Amino acid sequence: MKFYRGEEFEIYDYLGAHLCENGTVFRTYAPDAEKVSIIGDFSSWEELPMERTGDGRFYELTVSGAEEGMRYKYRIYEKRGGFTDHCDPCGFGMELRPGTCSVIRSISGYSFSDGEWMEKRTDCRDKPMNIYEVHLGSWKRRSDDGESWYSYSEIADELIDYVCEFGYNYIEFLPLGEHPCDESWGYQSTGFFAPTSRYGTPQELMELVDKCHKRGIGVIVDFVPVHFAVDHYALTEYDGTKLFEYPSDDIGYNEWGSRNFNHS
Repeated sequence: MKFYRGEEFEIYDYLGAHLCENGTVFRTYAPDAEKVSIIGDFSSWEELPMERTGDGRFYELTVSGAEEGMRYKYRIYEKRGGFTDHCDPCGFGMELRPGTCSVIRSISGYSFSDGEWMEKRTDCRDKPMNIYEVHLGSWKRRSDDGESWYSYSEIADELIDYVCEFGYNYIEFLPLGEHPCDESWGYQSTGFFAPTSRYGTPQELMELVDKCHKRGIGVIVDFVPVHFAVDHYALTEYDGTKLFEYPSDDIGYNEWGSRNFNHS
């Protein structure tokens, strides 16, 4: 019930793709779908029907042989007919654009060593808070070809040296969730739980945050819970209905052309 009241803040622990002893267990929320299947590298992109679970609004399937790094999508059949292949709203990884598949990723395997900073961190009400805002993809590149990004790991030391030199004690990253368009700088999200693959893996992002903390630099990540991209492979009309957006387009779209979340 906490999910329906908007009080569940760790839904990614249940939904999404989670590696398990027998493969990967996939779960998604599609209350008004006619049916849902999963397709991916592990099935040669043939459909594997998912089972309704919980109160009938969720779908689940454990797939043996579904391993880290494999791509997948949910094939969601609409009651009005037809289907759309969607990426995973709670997935931990996606392939590099223009690809639109989710990717099975583990978020374990990295051991943080920032315990001292975490223990001493404050809300900065008793000291200055000097924030350096940065778009990671354009702060520095290997070349100007548009895709020569440094990874989270590779850029960490140089970025941290820079902010320390100029007296900043926080870095604020423009959104790092997956997004289809470079020009949006992350504000047209398609993967709220998936660190963008442009710069590497979840573990590499963890390393970046860990290194910041060990140098006394706090980290803020811009999060965009107001609107989402209109791409139909993502959240738009996810189960064939306006599940996450407002039912009326008059208020369902905003000035940026993206969809407004219906938080009620």
